[in-house]
Amino acid sequence: NFPAEKPHDKDDFWRENIISRSIIMENLWREVQHVSHSDVSVFIHGESGTGKELIAQAIHKTSSRSDKEFVAVNCSAIPEELLESELFGHCKGAFSGASATRKGLFEVADGGSLFLDEIGDMPAAFQVKLLRVLQEGEIRPIGANQSIPVDVRIISASHRDLLKLEAEGLFRMDLYYRLNVVTLSLPSLAKRVEDIPLLAKHFISTNQPKAKSIAKGLSSEAMELLVSYPWPGNVRQLKNVIDHVCTFATTPLIPVSLVEKALQEKQKSFLSFNDAKKNFERDYLIKLLQLANGSVTEAARLAKRNRTEFYRLLDRHSLKAAQFKNK
Repeated sequence: NFPAEKPHDKDDFWRENIISRSIIMENLWREVQHVSHSDVSVFIHGESGTGKELIAQAIHKTSSRSDKEFVAVNCSAIPEELLESELFGHCKGAFSGASATRKGLFEVADGGSLFLDEIGDMPAAFQVKLLRVLQEGEIRPIGANQSIPVDVRIISASHRDLLKLEAEGLFRMDLYYRLNVVTLSLPSLAKRVEDIPLLAKHFISTNQPKAKSIAKGLSSEAMELLVSYPWPGNVRQLKNVIDHVCTFATTPLIPVSLVEKALQEKQKSFLSFNDAKKNFERDYLIKLLQLANGSVTEAARLAKRNRTEFYRLLDRHSLKAAQFKNK
């Protein structure tokens, strides 16, 4: 997380929050410095877990917009039916369940920056609406008669190749060029192994007060294992492993056996496809009920399902529509 107060020196800000000693990341910082001085749209490409949102925050925090809002939204986590309301907002009475006017994230980020994560997963039908907003600089909330001007810097990111998606007919070329004025490439952790010891030590030090851990460092064998491990989950996976070993550490120096066990357990705990699908389905239902203010009829309509089927889905996930009604 970034500190609440803006640091006096923007270079200090980077070094306090982007833990690195690799040449690759130093070059990336120079690119961030250049793009932060302008308002051009930036696309960040990198594998999951590499820290794309952290780079987006660095761009915002070191720009002239740093005193305004930085708003992040994961495009792959919001169902297509809810995306327009989430980004553009809606008026009271715009649809069944819209009991109050709600600002969209574009309006919340007015004057600041909007981070569209996993932009490659945005539905094709919505890409047209987003393109229009970027061209005209205004949004129209659902149910509104007039558009609202917005001044928002767009930073987008994806682990997917947008040009490949465009060739497959899944991403609009005109939207690609609107978003991709500047591209920043974020390397995987495996390509910056010199950062692993520094990151591991940083995560241990930040974990101590949170988990009341006695761990203060890693044995040489444990560190060798971390450096040689391929890290398919990148920095996020490394942090999870360090959090795990700090929780179970019984000595100040973490042994290699504890790291080995953590890596094995993390691999075993990776969700199956069915479990991941169940989690997504439950989150989707919760989002629908929140938007519909607990109305099963409206939620079922948004999901394009009949009420009987929708009730079965709620029962499957032990969800009660009444819990989502505004008191």
